[in-house]
Amino acid sequence: MRVAAVVCGASLLGLALLALAGPSYRIGLPLGFGFGMLRYAAYVGLAALVLGLGTAAWQWKRSRAAAIVAVVGSLVALVAVFIPWSLQRRAQGVPPIHDISTDLENPPAFAAILPLRADAPNPLNRTPDVTLQQREGYPDLAPLTLPEPSGQVFARARETAERLGWQIVKADASAGLIEATDTTRWFGFVDDVVVRVTPWGTGTRVDLRSVSRVGRSDIGTNAERIRDFLVALQEP
Repeated sequence: MRVAAVVCGASLLGLALLALAGPSYRIGLPLGFGFGMLRYAAYVGLAALVLGLGTAAWQWKRSRAAAIVAVVGSLVALVAVFIPWSLQRRAQGVPPIHDISTDLENPPAFAAILPLRADAPNPLNRTPDVTLQQREGYPDLAPLTLPEPSGQVFARARETAERLGWQIVKADASAGLIEATDTTRWFGFVDDVVVRVTPWGTGTRVDLRSVSRVGRSDIGTNAERIRDFLVALQEP
């Protein structure tokens, strides 16, 4: 039973490291510290998982209670391992970039948000390499054309941004621009978004650009945000 208790303790430690990774950054600790907690959560969880499965197999005929405790500890450890592993797999499956736009030739520009990014490590200049990586990694991202007039689409775009929980920094109907921020839930990363609404033939074209302030890779967050917005914008 003692070894099974150690398994549970190690599993809970791994889970605690995992749970505190995001809040550690939110309270001002370095981003590397939070990412380090994710790694150690996975290491501790993996050790507890291996020990727990071994203990459960060894104790199954000797002490069913100890075996069950070890199995429960292993399940908790699996969570501590799976989440960092899934994040790593997600990062490996997308380009290591953090600036995503539906318009690769003329990305929407920020204006009102610029002062808010004064201390941001990530710049706003898009290099040709970023454009190439986005084109290869997110070939589905493209402008959205709607049949309604631009004024109507602009109003709906602002409503959609608010419904998604974005914080509107500026909405300029005459320029057809909406600038906003969106904060991720776990680490509290603040990303900047600009929506551009342009008259297009008899309808309206909508472009978006979403940029992270920190981190080389956004593990697909900005592209997902753009997709969510475009889908929500078309909902009745």
